[in-house]
Amino acid sequence: MYTCAMCGNRSCRTGELDKIPLNCPCNEEEQEKVKEIYQDEDNKRLAYCSALTEAEGYCKKTRLEEIMDFANKCGYKKLGLAFCVGLAKEANTLCKILMHNGFEVQSIACKNGSIPKEFLGIKENEKIRPGTYEPMCNPIGQAVFLNKAQTELNIILGLCVGHDSLFIKYSDAPVTVFAVKDRVLAHNPIGALYLSDSYYKSKLYKQQK
Repeated sequence: MYTCAMCGNRSCRTGELDKIPLNCPCNEEEQEKVKEIYQDEDNKRLAYCSALTEAEGYCKKTRLEEIMDFANKCGYKKLGLAFCVGLAKEANTLCKILMHNGFEVQSIACKNGSIPKEFLGIKENEKIRPGTYEPMCNPIGQAVFLNKAQTELNIILGLCVGHDSLFIKYSDAPVTVFAVKDRVLAHNPIGALYLSDSYYKSKLYKQQK
């Protein structure tokens, strides 16, 4: 069982591997196989460019700036944007910034195809707004059409939980996340963690029945 999130040791950061706990992934023989995977040309380039982007932008550049830096270091000029229609304004601004900085951008909305939710077996009382037409989110379609456009790096903006998983699953190009959606916390989901010992504690640590 791996419990890195509960570990107070963090010897993996210092290189003091003689101090690591027994269940630490640093102990695993598979690490040698993992290092072999990094020798793949594409994997090594992505990891190398990511490390450079992190070092050069550390506490100095925004996520958006780092995405552009990373894309440039990798030689990617054709970017894909898979976005939620609820963040259409933000998607428009993001595309303008990316294009201004020399990128070609293909953007696909989540409601592409306008497929009714009934296609998935969703009942009327299971809709967000019963009695209205609700098209399903179509992340597989987003991936298929960005694959067709032969994008080199795809960016997720605000896809729903689960829809993002399907998009990543079917995307041919590497995927990075610009922002995730959280309608309650102004798209700052980590805020729930900061409130987990106070205002939001009763919702996150519900009493067992």
